[in-house]
This record gives sequence, structure tokens and C-alpha cells, in this order.
Amino acid sequence: MPAFGPSPTPVEPVETIPENGRMDDLVISRSLTVRDGELKERFSRSSGPGGQGVNTADSRVELSYDVARSPDIGPTIRARLLDRLDARLVDGVLTIAASEHRTQLANRRAARDRLVEVLREAAAPPPRKRRPTKPTKGSKERRLAEKKRRGATKQGRQGRWD
Repeated sequence: MPAFGPSPTPVEPVETIPENGRMDDLVISRSLTVRDGELKERFSRSSGPGGQGVNTADSRVELSYDVARSPDIGPTIRARLLDRLDARLVDGVLTIAASEHRTQLANRRAARDRLVEVLREAAAPPPRKRRPTKPTKGSKERRLAEKKRRGATKQGRQGRWD
């Protein structure tokens, strides 16, 4: 039988959402895990590529996490998160939006990955304070010798005509 048109392209496997619609808990660090039940997802229509389905599929995801009222966060980490994420929080809630993929599941994963990244960066302990050090005797001597050499070079450029 003759084939009409181009041969069909192989279909990529479609990822499925678990039966209960829930995904795994998010591990931020050894001391911080966000339970899936604490996350709120909102879906809406996304702009951008999508063909015929762009106006019908709710592929955009807004993932919200209540940092201020979460029972899983200790007081030290909570204070650090609230301080560092202050500009991004609305009433203590952090919201991440993802709409770069065409499928809702891919956007859900992207939003979760971004949430983990933001929380991990904000929960990281502050860097150690720098211990001031004195310049060594050798480095002082080298610096002064270089200054003398530069001064002599510039002195030679003055071209004094007496």
C-alpha cells in the first residue's frame, strides 16, 4: 500500500502523573525537607508555543510554599529564609511560576526544581568571616622596590635640560 505524505515520526513517551496527583517531597538540605502536602499548585493557560492546544491546555504552573507558617522549618532556618527572601515573599508565601515547557508535568517539575534551588540558596549558612592578615616582610620590601623602580623610570622621562 503506498504511503501518502511523510512517514510518521516516533512519539516521545509521555510522563504520567501518579494516581493520587501528588509528587515526591522536596529535599532542600539535610535539615530541611518540604513535604508535598505543603505545596500549593495553581494551573493556568500559558503563552508561547503550543500549537492548537495553547488556548485549551492549562500548562502554566504557579507553585506556592508558605515559608512563614511551615511546621517543618526550624526557627533558625526560618529566620534566615524570611530575611533573605523578603523581597520575594507575599504574606510569608513564596511563589514560583513556570511556563517554559509545553506540558503541565514538565512545568510542574521545572517549578519544583526552581523552588529547591531558591530555598537551598536562601537556607545556606552565611560565609565565614574573613580573618584579616598582615602583609609579610618580603611582600612589603617587594612593593617598595617596585615603587622605587617605577619612580626611577618616570624620573628618566622628565628630560631636564640645564
